[in-house]
Amino acid sequence: MDYKIVNMQASDWGQVSNIYWEGIQNKISTFQNTIPTWEEWDKGHCKSCRLVAKDGDIVLGWVALSPTSSRSVYAGVVDVSIYVGNSFKGKGVGRALLLELIRESEIHGFWTLQSRIIKENIASRELHKSLGFKEIGICEKLGKMDTGIWYDIVLAQRRSSVVGVD
Repeated sequence: MDYKIVNMQASDWGQVSNIYWEGIQNKISTFQNTIPTWEEWDKGHCKSCRLVAKDGDIVLGWVALSPTSSRSVYAGVVDVSIYVGNSFKGKGVGRALLLELIRESEIHGFWTLQSRIIKENIASRELHKSLGFKEIGICEKLGKMDTGIWYDIVLAQRRSSVVGVD
């Protein structure tokens, strides 16, 4: 595969939301059960660090950040969302996206990246650990999906070694 990591555009939303839907359907990627509109999604995410992996015009996966809190003390702490299309998993797309996100996040002054990963999502947990995220805790029975099953969340965190080190 020959793909590039580029900034997400509003025009990518159709493909991005399709990949998001795949994550909703697999029941281990998110507690979300519907796709938001572009406007809703846009409002809830940071304006920087929105990336897509593209092979030509095809979006293979995406990654974005959302604020952890509106309090100024948490200005450099953000939550990571990362999704790879089912057809492109296991091909390094997620790793490339997360590596670029780490680089971009430090350029934009973010010192802590956090991911809340459903415990059963082993592939995502391993990816995050391989790129310096530490699993710092488990939130037990945090969410219940339409399956009727309660799921635990693993909180993974990566602290920058170049931003917020003073």
